[in-house]
Amino acid sequence: MKTSSAATAVDTARDLGVNVDSQLAISAHISAVCRSAYGYLLQLRPVTRVLSAEAAKTVVHAFISLRLDYCNSLLFGISNNLLRRLQAVQNAAARLVTGTRRREHITSVLRQLHWLPVRQRIEFKLAVSVYKAMNGLSPQYLADDCQLSSTAGRRRLRSSNVATCEVPRTRTSLGDRSFTVAGQRLWNNLDLPLHLRDSEHTFLES
Repeated sequence: MKTSSAATAVDTARDLGVNVDSQLAISAHISAVCRSAYGYLLQLRPVTRVLSAEAAKTVVHAFISLRLDYCNSLLFGISNNLLRRLQAVQNAAARLVTGTRRREHITSVLRQLHWLPVRQRIEFKLAVSVYKAMNGLSPQYLADDCQLSSTAGRRRLRSSNVATCEVPRTRTSLGDRSFTVAGQRLWNNLDLPLHLRDSEHTFLES
């Protein structure tokens, strides 16, 4: 005889490696990423001392940068406080690779490593997703979310030759962060010449 069991409510759930709480907030995921990244940085510190600069960069990228990048399009529109936590992880990783002291400014160090700051990295990955959706390089359900605006609407923009997306209206901050809205709005606001918007070298990584 089969017995039924009642579902148990939990505060957070993990789906495809992303922690989400009952309010669909992402703070639990940020905490998990930071905790894991700092743990690896602690273990990598003695290792990087015996590696060349390029080898240390490769190792830290494999253990830290990839964690910061995983599903990072979900992080678009999160609060500045949460972004600062992720940026602190990247800064710590950059200092470990280069041997930079905490008192030294980090911007030039990130530029030296060719690492985009976390916020720009999130925006870049979201723009890549929109580019793929508009060029038949992503699943159909994402392509369906990227609808080009009408020609009449585009005549009011700086260039009618630039493909712009129709951004649906939402009434919630969560809706504003959805791919359908955030991705298309970001694409429309890109300050790029037409030839760069249409170039796969701009948006497709090797």
